[in-house]
Amino acid sequence: MADQAEKLRNIIKAQNQPRRQAARVITVTSGKGGVGKSNTAINLAIQFRKMDQRVIILDADFGLANIEIMFGTVPKYNLYDLIYQGKSIKDIITWGPMEVGFISGGSGIVGMANLSRDYLNYIVQNLVELDSMADIIIVDTGAGISDAVLEFLVASNEIVLVTTPEPTSITDSYSLVKALNRHGRFSEEYTSINVLANKVRNEEEADMLYHKLNSVVSRYLKVPIKYLGCVPQDEQLSRAVMQQTPVSIQNASARSALAYQEIARKLMSGEMESPKVKRGMMAFFSHIMTGRR
Repeated sequence: MADQAEKLRNIIKAQNQPRRQAARVITVTSGKGGVGKSNTAINLAIQFRKMDQRVIILDADFGLANIEIMFGTVPKYNLYDLIYQGKSIKDIITWGPMEVGFISGGSGIVGMANLSRDYLNYIVQNLVELDSMADIIIVDTGAGISDAVLEFLVASNEIVLVTTPEPTSITDSYSLVKALNRHGRFSEEYTSINVLANKVRNEEEADMLYHKLNSVVSRYLKVPIKYLGCVPQDEQLSRAVMQQTPVSIQNASARSALAYQEIARKLMSGEMESPKVKRGMMAFFSHIMTGRR
């Protein structure tokens, strides 16, 4: 156990050398399924690529395969092969539209959220290489407040919380923030929570949604959440999903695509105040591992 801890410290020390720039890690999540979380991850990735950013998506929704389905691309290998079959990190990256890389958790993999310390150590050693391969890494979590989801969120610098005007979505988003706030390793200093209002009729409905959520969060949790922007209900987006093509590629002038473009611009411009410490994948996964000791 001591040897493993020492190995991890050596990995962190090596990865902290100035020669390697930590990637920006943005984690996309939601309190419930069906709100457009994976669509958000994919279209933000495309918009970042249009800004000449190198982007890799980590599909951390273990047991589902949303990213690969929506990309219309079947990966040859996934995280299972990295952990159990000795494949390298480069082996398991699949390249989708516009050279957006993605790593699949693997459909139906059981027990990925309960890996042993040895396996977590092996994952850290491999996934930290992503810091030198990408400018931005988007982590697409599962929906809800499972322990696995919370572990990813508490390790994140930037969280994009996707919610819709449905009362159940707003309630579930509040429950997610509440669970995150109660987590022993959550820190407002290191993590920012940005709310994206999805499937709204107009900006007025989006503002109302955010203020409803923010009012209860401010009153009962005292956790700062920020309004990131909104994506309108758009038939063009629905059509793109059916054709397994991101709307930001299929129809760049669609209302939803323009909304994703504006949200990506806000994230890149510095308008959204981000934590002072940028963790990168090295710190992201070592933080998760620390929580398992």
